[in-house]
Amino acid sequence: MYDRSPLSALVGHTVLVTGGAGLIGSRITAQLRRLGARPISLCSMDAYPAHVYTESFGVDPTDPDVVTGDVRDTALVRKLVAQCDYVIHAAALADVAACTREPLAAIDVNIAGTQSVLDAVAASDRVRRMVFVSSASVYGDGSPEETFNPDLLSMRQLLEAVHGRIPPQFHEGHTMRPVSVYGNTKMWGEEQTKVVLGQVGASYSIVRYFSVYGEPQTIKPKSHSWVVAWFAARASRGLLLHLNGGGRQVRDLTHVDDIAEGTLRALSSPRAHTETINIGTGVPTTIRDVADLVRAHYPGTAVLETPLPAGDPLGGYASVRRMEYILGWRPQVPIADGIGRYVRWLESTPQAAPDWLTQSATA
Repeated sequence: MYDRSPLSALVGHTVLVTGGAGLIGSRITAQLRRLGARPISLCSMDAYPAHVYTESFGVDPTDPDVVTGDVRDTALVRKLVAQCDYVIHAAALADVAACTREPLAAIDVNIAGTQSVLDAVAASDRVRRMVFVSSASVYGDGSPEETFNPDLLSMRQLLEAVHGRIPPQFHEGHTMRPVSVYGNTKMWGEEQTKVVLGQVGASYSIVRYFSVYGEPQTIKPKSHSWVVAWFAARASRGLLLHLNGGGRQVRDLTHVDDIAEGTLRALSSPRAHTETINIGTGVPTTIRDVADLVRAHYPGTAVLETPLPAGDPLGGYASVRRMEYILGWRPQVPIADGIGRYVRWLESTPQAAPDWLTQSATA
């Protein structure tokens, strides 16, 4: 049982959550309400159809604390920040494929939007801490000098070196080497948070999310993110599972409930001041492993190897030592259990596997 006392610091306080109506943001705001805090959500609510926000994410658009708006609206952001004791900046164009297709949109939302929030927090004399939500995508595929040391390899790793790739374990001190537009914008956001808030002595934390999954995550056309949701949705429709790049990419799949709690701990833990913290499980899982775990729930599901999409990192997994020390906590949902939860949710919500999946001639 982990100590929940740092979270008690949030009781009775007002917390602005940008992107607060999305999958992660809605989970964060729900946890805040259970803690006895008052969350204010700012979200453009244009990433999904309206019914997804209300039916899947449980967002009430008539709630006065749910504000439909854009983080690039500097006047609105300053008005909301002025009412708040804490800020979590999670709003972003967070789809790697979408950022690759539309880099100017990624720059506009993820850079201009972040600057808008940072300026408002820097000007506030009320905000106690801001959390900037970053991503493991800042690590890219790692760097050989940091991840390959023959003197430290186990026999298993030696075999992997011969037959495949040794997945790097990313620690917060690793050099940032993003391989996507999305990763580049997150790297900039981290550095800008340090510069802008550091100059005025404001407290901040930076959290690097590893691969987020979990019910009620829903897929989007032309995206290759959210592999658990993609595989489960396709398998439920009797479709092939596409192993992009042969499925050898490594991910540290972290359930959205754990992501939300880790974020709130970074917001409230005294040790998290000016720290950069991985939020992950520390367990490497290949995309092929994910396919196998999903196929166990849908026997007979076949796989097809497909090319690796542009900007999709081979990836790695989180070092969690700093997270455990600073936050006094680690994620609680194992990947097999999380996938089982997602499959059960999908079975009870079959409309979450959209009809357009079966309308593709290449499915």
